Parts: sequence; C-alpha cells; structure tokens
Amino acid sequence: MNQDKKKLLVIEDDLGLQKQLRWNFDAYEVLLAGDRESALAQVRRHEPAVITMDLGLPPDPDGASEGLATLQQILALAPDTKLIVLSGNQDHANAVKAIGMGAYDFHQKPFDPEILGLVIERAFYLYALQQENRRILQIQADSPLSSIISRDPGMLRVCRSIEKVAPSSASVMLLGDSGTGKELLARALHQMSPRQEKRFMAINCAAIPENLLESELFGYEKGAFTGAAKQTLGKIELADGGTFFLDEVGDMPMLLQAKLLRFLQERVIERIGGRQEIPVDVRIICATHRNLKELSVAGRFREDLYYRLSEIAVIIPPLRERVGDAALLAHHFKNKFSVKEGRSSLNFSQEALAMIEGYPWPGNVREMENCIKRAVIMAEGSQISTEDIGLLTSPKMIESINLRQVRDDAEYNAVVKALARVDGNIAKAAELLGISRPTLYDLISRHGIVSKT
Repeated sequence: MNQDKKKLLVIEDDLGLQKQLRWNFDAYEVLLAGDRESALAQVRRHEPAVITMDLGLPPDPDGASEGLATLQQILALAPDTKLIVLSGNQDHANAVKAIGMGAYDFHQKPFDPEILGLVIERAFYLYALQQENRRILQIQADSPLSSIISRDPGMLRVCRSIEKVAPSSASVMLLGDSGTGKELLARALHQMSPRQEKRFMAINCAAIPENLLESELFGYEKGAFTGAAKQTLGKIELADGGTFFLDEVGDMPMLLQAKLLRFLQERVIERIGGRQEIPVDVRIICATHRNLKELSVAGRFREDLYYRLSEIAVIIPPLRERVGDAALLAHHFKNKFSVKEGRSSLNFSQEALAMIEGYPWPGNVREMENCIKRAVIMAEGSQISTEDIGLLTSPKMIESINLRQVRDDAEYNAVVKALARVDGNIAKAAELLGISRPTLYDLISRHGIVSKT
C-alpha cells in the first residue's frame, strides 16, 4: 500500500458499496470496516483523517442505534477525525442527529461520486489545517514569535525581518493597519534582542491626552506644576537599558515631536521642571497605522523625526492579504476559546469557514479574535454556523483547492488576458504566452474562448 496516500476509512456493511467506494476513491488509501468492532480497530491502528460511514450497522442494520454509538466512540477516541455520514432519505433525521453529535457532514444515498469526492477533499483539507495549527503551536511554544500565527509568505517575511533586526540597536518603525499585531512584534523584537533582560515600556500616543503625554514620556520634578507632589520618572527613563515602544506615534503633538527628536539625537532627556540632562540608553520601536509621509507633507509630522524613527521600516500586511491565514487563525482562536469555555468538540461548518475566508476583516486579527470568541460562546450543538459568526456579509463560494480546476482557471485567465492585450492576434498572443500557435488554438477550443478573427 502506498504510504504517501491519505487514509480514508469506509464503514459500510454492504460489500457492494464497499467495493464501489474503494473504486471511486482510489486516490486514497481506502480502509474498510463492516461493524463497530472492526471500525474502532481501524481507527486505533491507522488514525484515518476522514471517515465515511453508514449508520445502519449490524446488529441494527435497519436502524441507526449501532451507527450512532460507533460514531460517538470514534469521536471520543479521535476527536479531530472528520466523519461523513452516508444516509438514505429515511435517515435524514438520524443524519442531523449525527451532526449534532460531532459528525463533519452527511451525504445522501445513492451518492454522487463527484460531489462526495469534493466533500471528502474538503474534509482532508480542514483536517490538515487543524494539524498544521497544532504543529505551529508546538514548534513555536518557546519562541518570542510564538504569538504570530501565520503561513502567509508575506507575514513570514515580516517575522524573518524581525529576527534579523533584533540583535541591532536600530530604531524600528512598524507600519500596518490597526489589529495586525504591531505590539506583539515589538515585544518579540525586544525579547530577541540583547536588551531582553531589561524593561519593555509601551505607551499609546493616541490614548493619552496631549497635556499629560509629555509628563508620561519624560517625567517631572516635584513642584513642576500643580499636583506634582513628588519626583516622577517618565516612561523613557524607566526603560533605560531596555526598549521603549511608542504606539500610534502618528498622533503625537508637534511640540512633543521636537522634544522626542532632540532625545533621539542627543540621547538625553530633561524632566518637566528640571534643569539637569539625564542620559538614557534605550532602543526605540514605534508603530502607526497612519501614512507618516503624507502627514509630513501636510505639516502634521516632522520629516526629520520620521527619518530618525524609521531607520528600519517593517510593513505588516493586513489579514485580508494574508493567504490562508483567516481560516488558520479562526481554528487557532476556536481551539483557544473552546478550551476556556469547556467546548472542546466544536467545529466550523463549511459555510462558516467560507464566510471567514471571504470576509475582508477590516479590524484584522483583533476583530477575528473577538468574532471567534463570540461564536464559541453562542454556538448551539457541535458546529459553529454562519449565524454564530455574525458577520454582516454573504459567504462567498468555497474556493476550489482542486489542482486541475485551479490550473484550468489560470489557463483561461492567462489566455483571455493575452488575447485582449494583443487585440486578438493569435501569433502575438502565442508569443506573449510562450507557447506555439497550435497549443494556443487547443486552449482556446478547450476553454470555449471566442477569439477575434
């Protein structure tokens, strides 16, 4: 048996259907079981990712009691397994009951091999996604970047950039939309730097009133103003030897920008009401969701300060541009909150995942976390539905992960674009595509493209 094939367990007491399922799904390593005992033995031995099963198993082939009992034991033994129930018209109520007990999906008999194949393919994909999430958590458990959950190439490049810049003393500017994880990356940068044993101090420039921000940053002497009953050190001074994180630096008032610039140039501060220059050795990391260059042109941010702060700029992609991360993060947060809420058997419905993958997430990872937490709390039964997700959008069609379909779509789009670019000239289009004219004619015919004659 090919060890590279994914394992699909078929639980079916009808020998004819067993053979039909094995023949239709020969791309997988098909395991067979005809009763509860043999099914549980196969699960223990092979740990299949996906199972199809008939609820009518001996000694109750005309009912569903044995099938439901088998389902319950399998999910207790291997809760991550995706179990697809094959049911007849009269078994619809039992199929729905099976979903409530934790089955992944059900499919009507007599089954359509193509549609059932898509359901099985999707089940394997979701299983792999969950296992990848678990591996990421295990591998990164001790890493400063462990809180960054991603498989997107752009986000992984950001993490590599953080790793490379961490040992240096350069000021770092983190640029990205709100909720993309700028403070998490700033803390990771500090933890991977030689300053990790010293303090990490953070301040949000947008959250503190303008008249208080200066004292928060630079501190003040006793009697410097009404209410200054004692000497108080500012956040920059408290971070001496460590890292100081300025969040939403684009909201800093112009007068304070000048004082911050002087500190960055001289590496000394003066407390409010003080006359003594105090040297401070601190690394500056700042973050903003604003376009500082545009603010500089508008006269709302000092250009010289911008260049001082952004010795190294790291651009964090929004969640909507991170390929595959929406579903990955959804599973991560679902697992996290399921444990906290005591609901370990929860799974997403296919429609809910399609909605998650199709939503633009303007609030990024922060919005995702809050959304999934609410869904875990509100879900009834063992599946999180689109209603539980509660996004004000219509779910998109589930994106195809069939390689043949993806290739055909890419071929169609490339041919159409090439023909449009050369105004329908076959010879020029073939040259642009890097193929022969007969090959292009074949593609035009196969995809039903109307070319200009």
